[in-house]
Amino acid sequence: MSQPLTIEDLRVLAQRRVPRMFYDYADSGAWTEGTYRANETDFAKIKLRQRVAVDMTNRTLASTMIGQPVAMPVALAPTGLTGMQHADGEIHAARAADKAGVPFTLSTMSICSLEDIANHVGKPFWFQLYVMKDRDFIARLIQRAKAAGVTALVLTLDLQILGQRHKDIRNGLSAPPKPTLANILNLMTKPRWCLGMLDTPRRSFGNIVGHAKGVGDLSSLSSWTGEQFDPQLNWDDVKWIKDLWGGKLILKGILDPEDAEMAVKSGADALIVSNHGGRQLDGALSSIAALPAIVDAVGDRIEVLMDGGIRSGQDVLKALALGAKGTFIGRAFLYGLGAMGEDGVTRTLDIIRKELDITMALCGKRDILDVDKSILVKGTY
Repeated sequence: MSQPLTIEDLRVLAQRRVPRMFYDYADSGAWTEGTYRANETDFAKIKLRQRVAVDMTNRTLASTMIGQPVAMPVALAPTGLTGMQHADGEIHAARAADKAGVPFTLSTMSICSLEDIANHVGKPFWFQLYVMKDRDFIARLIQRAKAAGVTALVLTLDLQILGQRHKDIRNGLSAPPKPTLANILNLMTKPRWCLGMLDTPRRSFGNIVGHAKGVGDLSSLSSWTGEQFDPQLNWDDVKWIKDLWGGKLILKGILDPEDAEMAVKSGADALIVSNHGGRQLDGALSSIAALPAIVDAVGDRIEVLMDGGIRSGQDVLKALALGAKGTFIGRAFLYGLGAMGEDGVTRTLDIIRKELDITMALCGKRDILDVDKSILVKGTY
C-alpha cells in the first residue's frame, strides 16, 4: 500500500478498518449535517495570495499556545471514544503528539483514563472537562487532572444538552453498544480492529467507570451519562471551575462575539472558536466564518484558538491569517488513528506540517508568527 499523502487518504483507509458505528460516530454531524459540511467547505472559499521572488529560506513554524512552546500552532482536539477508533487510541495519539511537539488534549469521555496517559506517555498534556450535575465527581476529576500532570484545562461549554446525531441513533451507538445483527456482521469484516480490542482491557470510559458514584461497570454507564450533562451550566460554574483548577483555562465552544466577551470577563486564558465539529447546533456558522468577528470583538484581551473543519495545512494557515493564535484538529487525527494507529496520527501531523510550511512559503512568509490577513485575497473572507 502506498503511503497516504492527504488527510482524505487516511479517511478512506479508516473507513475500511474501523467498525461502522465508531467510524460514523467520529465522521458525522447533527441533524442535516449542514454545519458539519460548512466547517470544511467554507475554508475553500478563502483564497491565498501567491507571492514570488521573495526569500523563502530559513522558515519556522514554531509558536506558542497559551504560553507553551509548540512546533507548529496545532493541537490534537479532545475527542470522545478515541480508544474505539483504535485500541488504546488516546495513548497512541498522545505519544504521536509528543513526538511532533504539539499538545494532546484528553476528553472526559475518553476510553483511556487520565492515569493511563500519565503512566504511558509521561509528558504533560491537556484535559477537556464536561460539566456534570454531580459536582463532587467534577471536583474529584479536576484533582485527578492535577495529579496526572495536566497543564491546561479545556472547559467545553456547548454540550449542555446533546445534539441529535442521526447516524448514532441508526447504528445503535450507546454505552455499551447494542449488539444488533448489522453491528455484529460489520464487526466480522474488521479483524484487525477486533484483535486490537481483544488485546486491551480499555474498552469503557476510563475517566468515569469506577470513579463516578454508582457507575461500576458498562451496564450502569449509559443511564449515568444520559442524565449527567448539566443544562443549567452558566458563567458562575465557569468561575467555580476556574477557582478550583487554578491553572491555565481554555473555554471551548465559543461561536458568538457576545459569548466571547463573557469569556474575556471570566478571566480564562484562551477561548476556542468551535461549533463542536457541527455536532450540536445544525445551522450555526462554520468555525472559520465565525472566527473574524470574534477576533475583532476581543482583540488581544484573550488568546483566540479555533477548531472545526481543518483537513490540511492550508486550512491551518487560513485560520492563523484570520487571527487565530492556534488551531485544533479532531477528525483529521482520528482518521489517521483509525487507519494506522500511532503511525497514522504521526502521518496526519506530518501531512499538515508539510502543507503548512510549503503554503506559508508560497505566500511569501518565512515565520508563522508573521502570518496575517495580508496573505489572503480581499473579498474571499
